[in-house]
Amino acid sequence: MSKLENKVAIVTGASKGIGAGIAKAFAHEGAKVVVNYASSKEAADKVVKTITDNGGTAIAVQADVSNEADVNKLFEETKNAFGSLDILVNNAVYQGYAPIEQVTAEIFHQSFNVNVLGAVLTIQAALKLFSDKGGNIINISSGASKMPLPNASMYSATKAAIDAVTISLSKELGAKNIRINSILPGATETEGAADAGVTKGSEYEKMFIANTPLGRRGKPEDIAKAAVFLASDDAAWITGEQLSVSGGMYGF
Repeated sequence: MSKLENKVAIVTGASKGIGAGIAKAFAHEGAKVVVNYASSKEAADKVVKTITDNGGTAIAVQADVSNEADVNKLFEETKNAFGSLDILVNNAVYQGYAPIEQVTAEIFHQSFNVNVLGAVLTIQAALKLFSDKGGNIINISSGASKMPLPNASMYSATKAAIDAVTISLSKELGAKNIRINSILPGATETEGAADAGVTKGSEYEKMFIANTPLGRRGKPEDIAKAAVFLASDDAAWITGEQLSVSGGMYGF
């Protein structure tokens, strides 16, 4: 039997990058997947088509996770489609890299609204949709939460906050058989990284590779494999942890 057979999963920010990789990997392992997106409908539909063309089950649902009404709609549509929820992956992210002199109030609020408030809102909604058997929450954090990067003070701060939320909630929710863990990716090849200037052959990429013991940037599927593990019964005795998936770049 597949590791996630008949599980229902919501993956936020799943139209591309790490989120898309996780959605596809979950579907491959038998999960019914809700591909959430904020604005990239075409990309989200493409992820759904890839899943369904390979015999999986998925739907795309638009929702800005920093907006409470949108979050409620996301979970209502999940309930209507699949009846319940087993797994929530908080992957939606606002990166907003900038030197501190250029950090505006808008960048600050957007960073925390999407990266932290968004996760809080989706977790609150998930608790209402999990069954009596419990549930599973995976927060996509970053190695930058432990080793903050220059020009990424707001991003790094939000990821540190997410790790604190993960640890705190593992203690709150364990008695309900709800597990919650963080994954801390290293430098990963995604559209978001490219938009931030980390492109193939760039000085940024060379710097990241030079600081990664395994000598390459990660791929979305590298992160997805760790997410499948944490979402499955293989990780039934794991909660409140921060799993670095970084090729050794972030050796805590």
